[in-house]
Amino acid sequence: MNNRQLLYALLVAGISLGTAWAIRGQFGHEQGAAWAGGIGGLSIVLVAKRKDWYAKAFQLALASAAGWGIGGIISYGKVVGFARGLEFGNVYYGFLMLGIIGGLFGLIGGGLFGLTLASSREKPVQWPQLITEMTAGAILFYYLLIEQLGWLMTPPRSEAWAACFGMTVALFWYMIRHKQRSAMRLAVFAGLGGGFGFAFGNFLQVMGNVSGIHFNFWNVMEYSIGFFGGAGMAYGTFTSEWETTDTQASRSQLLAPIVILTLIIPFIVWDQSFKTERLVETIRSFDPLADAAGVTTYVQWIALLLVLAFAGYALFRYYIQVKTPFWEIQYEDVQRFFFLNLGLYTIYSILITCAFMSLYRIEQYLYILNLAVLGFLIKKTQASFSDRGLNISRWAVNFIFIVAIFAILTAVAISTHGELNGANRRFE
Repeated sequence: MNNRQLLYALLVAGISLGTAWAIRGQFGHEQGAAWAGGIGGLSIVLVAKRKDWYAKAFQLALASAAGWGIGGIISYGKVVGFARGLEFGNVYYGFLMLGIIGGLFGLIGGGLFGLTLASSREKPVQWPQLITEMTAGAILFYYLLIEQLGWLMTPPRSEAWAACFGMTVALFWYMIRHKQRSAMRLAVFAGLGGGFGFAFGNFLQVMGNVSGIHFNFWNVMEYSIGFFGGAGMAYGTFTSEWETTDTQASRSQLLAPIVILTLIIPFIVWDQSFKTERLVETIRSFDPLADAAGVTTYVQWIALLLVLAFAGYALFRYYIQVKTPFWEIQYEDVQRFFFLNLGLYTIYSILITCAFMSLYRIEQYLYILNLAVLGFLIKKTQASFSDRGLNISRWAVNFIFIVAIFAILTAVAISTHGELNGANRRFE
């Protein structure tokens, strides 16, 4: 692959998932992560410009959404606090654990996305079997690591990371047995990117807080995990070999992904996030004289109507309007859906923060700038593929290198500040 084109591909995927993950910070949990993950997966389909991938673009977005969304069950608030202290051991532990958490996001998200890319009529992925194995892995590893061994990462909060670790083990065991080498490579680089991005993002947050600059540096951390996680997914994708699959989409297989991506996930985000108490409190925090109740009602209805309009348009355009059993999805169809999806998520963020009433959340308008950059870059990017195979020894070296970088970040962080607000201690 041409180095410039590879760079563009990494930037598109990184900015796409980075922007969506930063927006996800306003909504949190599994549903917010799933919405962001779907956007990241679609960006890679757009960069690849392969007709056979257009045919399963919605399935790919759903797989990426499911994978990145699963990690949303992990609690990491206290782990972020570990890296805000003064003792080398506690801070280094915080960066390492953020690396593991971010890695689990990427490993599962990249793995499910990669398996969907690799799935073909001749070699289909056995999804019921895989889901059963991942569920069993989650239960077994949680019981072993938490209940039996007591390996607590973030007491007294949820230790759901262990369940995600079990899912990851089961996912890789499935890929190994079925010789899904390209999917494994994609998952590994997504995991390395997500792990590094989360820890490095928290380092940037600490440095930002020390600087005294008035900005939402928590949002910088969120952007970082998305950017490096998306870039890792893209690198794993475009340095692997993928068989050509069907170039026509089965109409019967479009309905479920479209409904989940455009209606179910956004509606759950709306239901869980656009609560009256939260909106009223947000408005009064920057404008005590505003009609908080009136604006809240307006925001809630606008947000709901946007979801319904998006879902209705997608169902009509990509399902009802299609009269034939098989449909050859075009690049323009995927591009339009991508920008509508990310655009709606951006509007949701502006609505939930009420940034349309004030410039107190300047980072909200940077999302619009990111959308403009994506519109420019996607037109310039035509990715090609190279097969660099599996190189476990190199992966091990990369992992050791990242762990060493975390030690350097720890030394720099503790030398620049006293104990920060929100600092936690894991070890006395």
